[in-house]
Amino acid sequence: MAKRDYYEILGVSKTATADEIKQTYRRLAKQYHPDMNPNDRKNAEEKFKELSEAYEALIDPDKRKLYDEYGHEGVSQRFSPGGFQWQDFSHADDLKDVFSNFDLSSIFRGFGEGSSSIFDLFTGRETRPHKARGHDIHVRLRLTLEEIAEGTTKEISLSRYERCDSCKGIGGSGTTTCSSCQGRGEKKHVSRSMFGQFIQVTPCPDCQGAGQMIKNKCPKCSGDGRLRVERTLKVAIPAGVQTGNYIPLRSEGHYGPGGRGNVIIEVEEKEHPLFVRSDDNIVLEAPISITAAILGGDLEIPTLDGRKKIKIPAGIQSGEIIRIKGSGIRRLNGGHGDELVKIVVHIPKHLSNQEKTLLNEWERIRTETAPEPRKPRYQ
Repeated sequence: MAKRDYYEILGVSKTATADEIKQTYRRLAKQYHPDMNPNDRKNAEEKFKELSEAYEALIDPDKRKLYDEYGHEGVSQRFSPGGFQWQDFSHADDLKDVFSNFDLSSIFRGFGEGSSSIFDLFTGRETRPHKARGHDIHVRLRLTLEEIAEGTTKEISLSRYERCDSCKGIGGSGTTTCSSCQGRGEKKHVSRSMFGQFIQVTPCPDCQGAGQMIKNKCPKCSGDGRLRVERTLKVAIPAGVQTGNYIPLRSEGHYGPGGRGNVIIEVEEKEHPLFVRSDDNIVLEAPISITAAILGGDLEIPTLDGRKKIKIPAGIQSGEIIRIKGSGIRRLNGGHGDELVKIVVHIPKHLSNQEKTLLNEWERIRTETAPEPRKPRYQ
């Protein structure tokens, strides 16, 4: 079944501020507390988890940006394999005062695999150690307007950690208990609140969550289990991207015992020497002579795919727009934007005596006079 939109789940607009999202979540979380719904506890628990997943995605600026650009697929890389689990919820503090009068254990009963981890944040129970996932790699990719207009394929070079083939990522042979975490594979930071102990658990940085240290280190990777390697990746750039868009390459980042990270490509659009972009359209100014404006005629102008002739209607005014359909940026859902040619009537500053004589004669015999002063049409 298709996942529901996170904004719809919380009932907030896509322009909602972080404070609005937080206030709405706190209200709904209390509304769907299982103790408040004794006759429909199962649905309340499911709704509570759905609300918390949406909140986790939208309250974090990075996750929200990925979701806004690429939907659930974009933000799923920040959750556990298979989808959101309670260990992915990093905002337990936002619930403490909301549930101050409730039995916290009842909130999380029945959520299945991984449900205990958020309860652990409140009660101080220990969580299971987990293997660290490899870090993401962030790459900024600069693109020309021509590349963006039709889409392209680019190669990116990067340096990433990959699993050592000699030791299969183990780091060597023989193991001993990690002295830093005493074999637990995790480090705990304990603080106190009105609920009692609050424990934050993170993988042990010395053994990477394994609880064991290698006795005989692999000579190739010096016991790290991974090696830094230079790689070149191909990435398909869809048409119509713009500065600030992200393109995730899943499982192409650094190697870790818990799986590879991702490569996050951030798009940056190069400034074009001639065109200005306006959504899927491109804009160009075309100066023309007074004679061309009065009499009309043909004008050859540049486009993204070569030069084209356009018709200048007689009597065109400075500032009018001529639209060349289909000469803009290709849209993701099909079709193209347009090229907007803004006409600018060029008034010469230096005239010969002959030109002045002819213009004075034209002024004497012309039949159409300039309009009277008027209120501006646009402000």
